[in-house]
Amino acid sequence: DLCVSGSIDATTRVWDVRMGKCLSVKQGHTDEVLDVCFDSSGTNFVSASADGTARVYSTRTGACLDTYVGHDGEISKVSFNPQGTSVITASSDKTCRIWDVASSQSTGVYNGGQDSPTVASSGEGGKCAQVLEGHMDEIFSCAFNYEGDHIITGSKDNTCRIWKAK
Repeated sequence: DLCVSGSIDATTRVWDVRMGKCLSVKQGHTDEVLDVCFDSSGTNFVSASADGTARVYSTRTGACLDTYVGHDGEISKVSFNPQGTSVITASSDKTCRIWDVASSQSTGVYNGGQDSPTVASSGEGGKCAQVLEGHMDEIFSCAFNYEGDHIITGSKDNTCRIWKAK
């Protein structure tokens, strides 16, 4: 049984819950990690950072599959759709972005958990499939519905919005 954590030291850690042992430490963010999430199968996980990026990792190999760049503020929330093919990021820039995980490909090498982002990342080029704009303040919450075709967002503007995923 695994869990993943994000930290103020800009790292993401994968833990073996039964043994209470850290299995790997992921580096690459330049500011604190604010949220982490496994996909529904546990195959991949994603991290969201105050540096304005999100990173998708393979749980099995530890390789960074992609880095999502495009927000103009910190990313406070991240989530996979139920199919594991899309990631949504919520940001202080008042937008959410939907990223195509299927376009991510690992070109990196895993070196026992201490991989360098310059070695393990396929680059900053994840495909942004959709930008959700309309909130008047920071978005702090986002989630896909169980079918993955709608998204709900919550903002500091005291509204929730429901969006159709393209």
